[in-house]
Amino acid sequence: MLRSGKCRKYYQIKSYCVIYASYNAFDWCFGYCSNRNVCILQLTELGWYRKSIFVGLRNYKDLISDERFLNSVKNSLLYACCSLCIQLPFSLLLAIVVANVKKGEKFYRTTFFIPVIISSVVIGQLWQKIYNGDYGLLNSLLSMIGIQGQDWIGQESTALVSAFIPNLWQYIGYHMLIMYAGIKSISPDINEAARIDGASKTQIAFKITIPLLKPVLQVCATFSLIGALKIFDLIYVLTGGGPFFSTEVPTIYMYKTIFDSFKYGYGSAIAIFVIIECLILTGVLRLLFRDKEKA
Repeated sequence: MLRSGKCRKYYQIKSYCVIYASYNAFDWCFGYCSNRNVCILQLTELGWYRKSIFVGLRNYKDLISDERFLNSVKNSLLYACCSLCIQLPFSLLLAIVVANVKKGEKFYRTTFFIPVIISSVVIGQLWQKIYNGDYGLLNSLLSMIGIQGQDWIGQESTALVSAFIPNLWQYIGYHMLIMYAGIKSISPDINEAARIDGASKTQIAFKITIPLLKPVLQVCATFSLIGALKIFDLIYVLTGGGPFFSTEVPTIYMYKTIFDSFKYGYGSAIAIFVIIECLILTGVLRLLFRDKEKA
């Protein structure tokens, strides 16, 4: 029986791997042409009669001295830090709480996951109404306690934080569900043995649950980091990168450069930069988790 169970589990994993490989092959075949064009366009610019002119690495040289681009990179790194330092700890806390709830576990699990399945465009429109300076819900609540409201996404001082909050809120349930599954995979015998030895719930969480969740936390951290670096739709709907580029990230700058200014080569160079940035920071994140495991 045990052997047959292991074989069944092996073939299930194998089937998942085949499906995943097929999906990636399908995606690669259809994305090959566009990726090839990006790699070519990054070294060119449009000349007379919309003909491409080879300029070598000049687009990358211009990126280094482009203050607007550097500001967008700074914003994306700030958002990545917020995702790793605020979103993931809060998701972990929720996962631990929901996993230990005696009643209503399915209800809380579903409720926290609902924002994930809602379109980012819808969430952007929703939070626009919440932040509205004239009739927004946030200003209405603040006025009840005697605090004067403001235009949260129309001022440079508050626009960046206001643009980050909706996305952090949207994907808390996503990471919570992954961590929740990891917590549920931990054998109950381990927690029961700790309780018999007199460990409190807090000690069990910090000494047993979180250390055993390190592989899951690494996956969540990687997803959160990459998602923060390539964020586009929600911020574009919410602020469009404004006011005065205060909420602009590299993906929005790339979009405007290509479709508004028609600088296909420069926009392709930004796209390549985002890919390289994701690869480098993901590698750094992996090294950080590896060092902790060795220590």
